[in-house]
Amino acid sequence: METARRADDADLPAVRRLAAQARAELGAEERGGRLFIGRETTPEPVLDVDDPDRIVVVGAIDDTVVGYGVGRTEPLREGGRLGIVEELYVEPDARGVAVGEGMMDVLLPWFRDQGCTGVDAAALPGARATKNFFERSGFSARLLVMHRRFGDTGGSA
Repeated sequence: METARRADDADLPAVRRLAAQARAELGAEERGGRLFIGRETTPEPVLDVDDPDRIVVVGAIDDTVVGYGVGRTEPLREGGRLGIVEELYVEPDARGVAVGEGMMDVLLPWFRDQGCTGVDAAALPGARATKNFFERSGFSARLLVMHRRFGDTGGSA
């Protein structure tokens, strides 16, 4: 049975393992993944389960953690707050059985409770399954970032 909940300190070793998998998958398989890792992510996810401006969630199948998510809030210049899904990952063998949806069911009410006017999440170009997941969760594109690469960086940026 799939479950999702806020993470606690006991979940952090599993989350760190999954974060390493996520970064390896992004860097090796996704177009734009290496640059995304180098600019948008931290070397390890920020995992303070007691930070009032951040939430860490886990998704599990039969009590085995197979996914994690990290969200934070950000003040807007004009007032209000924006929710940011910093990280959301499910092990490949556990995808397609509603683990990600369960984690979103924990994240989205938290963002609303924090007074966020909306929530942003990133999907890399060509990551159709990720884009479709976010669209099923009620997200739509609001910004496309265009990039031009110079020279050979040893793979796709």
